[in-house]
Amino acid sequence: MKYTVEMVSNEEVFEPAPKPEKKKSVPIDPNAGKTKLESLIERKALIEMGGGQRLIDKQHQSGKMTARERLEKLFDPGTFQETGMFVRHRCTNFGMADKYTPGEGVVTGYGQIDGRTVYAAAQDFTVMGGSLGEMHASKIAMTQEAAMRARCPMICINDSGGARIQEGIDALSGYGRIFFNNTAASGLIPQISVIMGPCAGGAVYSPAITDFIYMVRKTSQMFITGPNVIKSVTGEIVTSEKLGGADTHNSVSGVAHFACDTEDDCIAHIKNLLSYLPQNNTAPVPVKESSDPVDRIDEKLNDIVPDNPNKSYDMYEVIRSLADDGELLDVQQQYAKNIITCFIRMGGKPVGVIASQPKVMAGCLDINASDKAARFIRTCDCFNIPLLTLEDVPGFLPGTNQEYGGIIRHGAKMLYAYSEATVPKITVITRKAYGGAYIGMCSKHLGADAVFAWPKAEIAVMGASGAANIIFVKDIKAAEDPEEERARKIAEYDSTMMNPYVAASRGYVDDVLVPADTRKCIIKALKALEAKDQRGPVKKHGNIPL
Repeated sequence: MKYTVEMVSNEEVFEPAPKPEKKKSVPIDPNAGKTKLESLIERKALIEMGGGQRLIDKQHQSGKMTARERLEKLFDPGTFQETGMFVRHRCTNFGMADKYTPGEGVVTGYGQIDGRTVYAAAQDFTVMGGSLGEMHASKIAMTQEAAMRARCPMICINDSGGARIQEGIDALSGYGRIFFNNTAASGLIPQISVIMGPCAGGAVYSPAITDFIYMVRKTSQMFITGPNVIKSVTGEIVTSEKLGGADTHNSVSGVAHFACDTEDDCIAHIKNLLSYLPQNNTAPVPVKESSDPVDRIDEKLNDIVPDNPNKSYDMYEVIRSLADDGELLDVQQQYAKNIITCFIRMGGKPVGVIASQPKVMAGCLDINASDKAARFIRTCDCFNIPLLTLEDVPGFLPGTNQEYGGIIRHGAKMLYAYSEATVPKITVITRKAYGGAYIGMCSKHLGADAVFAWPKAEIAVMGASGAANIIFVKDIKAAEDPEEERARKIAEYDSTMMNPYVAASRGYVDDVLVPADTRKCIIKALKALEAKDQRGPVKKHGNIPL
């Protein structure tokens, strides 16, 4: 405040200076002259444009759809109800006070997919690169919590540059809330993560906790640290695609479950996956009507296993023969190909299949195969999907790499998962079932409800050749012709032990099947086990050998 000074009788008198006259200003009202309804419609239209047409065009040019376009294709027409559209950030740091972020960079809501209610969140890369801040995370977390209350599947489409740096710890706390909800929802409702752009740093751990991860080739990546950081720290030079692209995580790391060529393909595949999954852990599995007879006989199965035990065959042919209409949905198809994990339907109902693949590594179990199988077993058990194991396994893969890598611990995961599973468990031994691998592939000893074998099944500690070399080593050495004696002893062991009848005589095999009858026998067993209700002792949880 300014003051004037006037001399009166040697006394100073202070008076405020006159204030300059202010010009009257008229506030700018963007809604002036509009009704409240018109204002609402304009507000929504602005939010729906996300970061604006220029950034939408850029998204399309990179081969990607926008968040809303993805949801529009995913949900049945006209059924998606958006939530949290008007949520705004409250950050004031680094110019954020004046930063407008439509929808907070994520679209959330619920709707119908093939007539079933599903909740979803889709990050919008056109708004600050889809970066996650406090309120962005809050929208996702609130949608997760709503999905859990409604006991409906949750789908999260990731397309984000990572944490919103301007928001600091508030952004990191948002990730924590999402991870916590992922864990709370695990085993309660199906959770599907869809990577349709970058997903880096802490953001990758939300997908990692969920049940299934989809990736799109050439446009999606996942990694903890990007190529630039890796180069600066370790000196390694690697591209984003090679480091964390769809093919890398589907074939090398095993992080992802499905790789799709386009976003359209990906969305269609998600709908197919949902058709095998129930709404939640207590809901019935979805049933799909089929004209494929439940008592169908397939004569080609009688000759599919070669007489020579060292020759391979394709287990996919067996699976397709057993499945309704020959249809299957392969899970982690490109990873640990020595074991197959897939969904099929038998008599219209979903079944989870874990099968040896003799064409790859002779079907041996290794570290990756054990992890792949254990995870799939537990997923099926969470959602009451019966397990069918097709076994042709010569053992666990030997070697220092496997031992040093912890094959004991990893193999134990599969044993643990089978033992803990309470859904109907059916095993068919098509050929080899040796040693610890015989036990680990859902034998009676791990709680299988029904075990069937084919006539060429070989259930033993090891193959005839190795067994003869150990049991008859003295006889072979003492013989006039050791090679002839060895061949004779191998044949003796083979005829005595390498068949399904010894195990059947002990009750470890319920029946030796004509292979052509396998489908109808499995469906009979599944029918008998429909009301299975097995519960273990009350405890907080077991301690799986992670």
